[in-house]
Amino acid sequence: MKPFVATAAAFGAVLLAGSALAQASQDPKMVTGGTYVIEPYHTRVQFAVTHFGFTRYWGDVTGASGSLMLDPKNAAADQVKVSIPVSSVSTTNGKLDEELKSPMFLDATTYPTITFVSTSVKKTGPDTADVTGDLTLHGVTHPVTLHAKFNAGGATPMSKKYTVGFDAHGMIKRSEFGVKTYVPVVSDETDITISAAFEKTAG
Repeated sequence: MKPFVATAAAFGAVLLAGSALAQASQDPKMVTGGTYVIEPYHTRVQFAVTHFGFTRYWGDVTGASGSLMLDPKNAAADQVKVSIPVSSVSTTNGKLDEELKSPMFLDATTYPTITFVSTSVKKTGPDTADVTGDLTLHGVTHPVTLHAKFNAGGATPMSKKYTVGFDAHGMIKRSEFGVKTYVPVVSDETDITISAAFEKTAG
């Protein structure tokens, strides 16, 4: 392919992607209501603790699955259910990954799944809401509130599927879930950050 043709083709691809991106709306009132499922490849759940007071240490759990019932006219009717395999936990340290999966911390064999099931959604702004639900971790269930922000809704450039995206954050005390190793030198308070994509189901 000649340089000019290749450049033109690349430019055309960018224009097409830009056109698709332009279809995404950041106005939550424009969102299509209905049932959605998690798109796991672009959904990230991250946790962070302080390490001996010197640094913050991050990790991820991946492979999330779940559903979202979305009503753009009535946030109180929204419902979300999420499940994440504990075996997916990962950091930048292989030895720590194995410790986190072991009975020393999360015990992935005995408690293989982390779940969150919403119990209420309260709108806090034009594009924000507090999502309260039951978090089950390490075999223990406690209520947790996540502060969520709507990012955008629309068809994605690649899959063409109608997708909505949210960011959310919250905090738990891991000792309340029976994960007490090294508390307090490794912080009890554990920050949770989520960026989630949901694809609309047919119908």
